[in-house]
Amino acid sequence: MLKGKKIVLGITGSIAAYKACYIIRGLIKAGAEVQVVITPAGKEFITPITLSALTQKPVISDFFSQRDGTWHSHVALGLWADAMVIAPCTASTLGKMANGVADNMLITTYLSMKAPVFIAPAMDLDMFQHPTTQENLRKLQSYGNQIIEPQSGFLASGLEGKGRMEEPEKIIEFLDGALSTASPLEGKKIMITAGPTYEKIDPVRFIGNYSSGKMGFALAEECARQGADVELIAGPVSLTTHHPNIHRTDVESCEEMYQAATRIYATSDAAILCAAVADFRPVSIAEEKIKREHDDLVIRLKPTHDIAAALGQMKQKYQRLVGFALETNDELTNAQSKLERKNLDFIVLNSLRNEGTCFQSDENQISIISHQGKKDYPRKPKSEVATDIVNELASIL
Repeated sequence: MLKGKKIVLGITGSIAAYKACYIIRGLIKAGAEVQVVITPAGKEFITPITLSALTQKPVISDFFSQRDGTWHSHVALGLWADAMVIAPCTASTLGKMANGVADNMLITTYLSMKAPVFIAPAMDLDMFQHPTTQENLRKLQSYGNQIIEPQSGFLASGLEGKGRMEEPEKIIEFLDGALSTASPLEGKKIMITAGPTYEKIDPVRFIGNYSSGKMGFALAEECARQGADVELIAGPVSLTTHHPNIHRTDVESCEEMYQAATRIYATSDAAILCAAVADFRPVSIAEEKIKREHDDLVIRLKPTHDIAAALGQMKQKYQRLVGFALETNDELTNAQSKLERKNLDFIVLNSLRNEGTCFQSDENQISIISHQGKKDYPRKPKSEVATDIVNELASIL
């Protein structure tokens, strides 16, 4: 599928820059046309003469030629390309891409790119593991970029660990696969609920929970990245969305989330119910702040809407429905019961016994339970957990 494709290859200042020669040779052998854009630091590791000899094209590094003033248009490159791959991509370039620091030709080309962008990081293990780098990767992925994960191995520092750029032949295989098939989510409408709900007691107090919404928002970004039109129904959270294919509806109470979910799901292909919805709400809401006048206070509660059960009842044959189960005991039994009772296609189980993987955390550890069985996944960042869940949804769509 690379035959006839126009590929912009971005090269940055990494010792792995020499591997770009093998990427170029592989792409050209597969029938692609390659245009190299290199950063000033990249030229310290590999010469434009070598790259130009391989591509049969002048290498672009500056905004204009010092010799004759020829202007190199990053906008034209963004329109010309079928894909852009940045390999190797340093921590510095990741940071610039994530935050729009357009101080060289490669970054301005990236910001102008209309085609899919693939990023192959290369750096030392401590730099790769640093929270700043990981946050930049998550941000870039949420914008729709695809990350070609680095591998573990011997590094230029003499240490061993994750940070070694993926091998050229694997990068080419990744590109070929990504450009050859459309995502099963392309053109699908996916509804996602996220965050907590607040059930008012009086004008200043409420019943709620510790949900941050991070898992639901990661799911929304991943669905959008895979081509879906996402309808995100968000409870009270401080998060923002990035991908333009996400339409957000903000709600506060279970009643508001129920009304939005039943309306939107009616015209959706699938829904992922990730919100931590309150199961009970006060029978009556005080119009004024309740004063401390007695030693005890009794608040009568009544059940809220069971959104998952309601959507399970209205689900059509072509629709899919995914639920979440956060359990503290008898996890598997409770999750399997919920799967059956609420007419779900599969359920994502996580447990409060796995410390640091639930409320407020950036990581999660899940099992996916369906009528076909149970799949266990290791602990990982919620952005990667979202990929696992969305891929499972794509497989049944």
